[in-house]
Amino acid sequence: MQKIEQFVDERQKSWCIHCTRPLAGLETNEDHVPSKSLLAKPRPHHLPIVTICRECNTGFSLDEQYAVTFLSCVLAGSTDPEKQANASAARALADSAALRARIESSRTEYATQGGATRILWKPDMDRMERVVLKNARGHAYFEYGEPMLEAPAHVRLLPLESMTATERDDFEGLSEVGSLAPWPEVGSRMMTRLATGEDMAGQWVVVQEGIYRYSVLQAGGLRVRSVLSEYLATEVQWEH
Repeated sequence: MQKIEQFVDERQKSWCIHCTRPLAGLETNEDHVPSKSLLAKPRPHHLPIVTICRECNTGFSLDEQYAVTFLSCVLAGSTDPEKQANASAARALADSAALRARIESSRTEYATQGGATRILWKPDMDRMERVVLKNARGHAYFEYGEPMLEAPAHVRLLPLESMTATERDDFEGLSEVGSLAPWPEVGSRMMTRLATGEDMAGQWVVVQEGIYRYSVLQAGGLRVRSVLSEYLATEVQWEH
């Protein structure tokens, strides 16, 4: 898998973007953003990579497994391992009866007035938000060279289909067409993307078509949005 060069000031590479500890003297790992388990195989060969401490990298593993598996179950409408499109989720459900039972317990069926059966899912939001924030910090650091070490103003997750048309236009950036959004710093990865169109579709960086895309914008702070499987919309906002 090809490693993409980081466009980051050397002074910003001194600490882990998650725990804020200096990396000098710590065991480190190269972490993919987004997490590889969120993507379908064959995965893109040029995923963004950031260096973080090994303890943080392994510390997110169970949360990532839960998030990937929960999302796969929602999309499949089932916790049956054989019905999962995501191979990682299928393995997790098959290997862990406890995980499958936990996700199954968050699933509720109800009948509509027309007699149809619908399913509601209630995720463990703390775990989902930790994964979203982890990737958002990675995207901000990779694209802008900005280590976002403070807690964000908010972390939000919402299915795209739950948005109104106006909310969807705002989220997609359609309402910002023609506006003078701040330009990224010269030399940043994001400035290079804007200049070359590398992996870009509008304001979105497309990691894998239909599977994962994200945007990073400096406006009133720094905002990272992502869309998973064209179903789940996320937003992490840091204020000035």
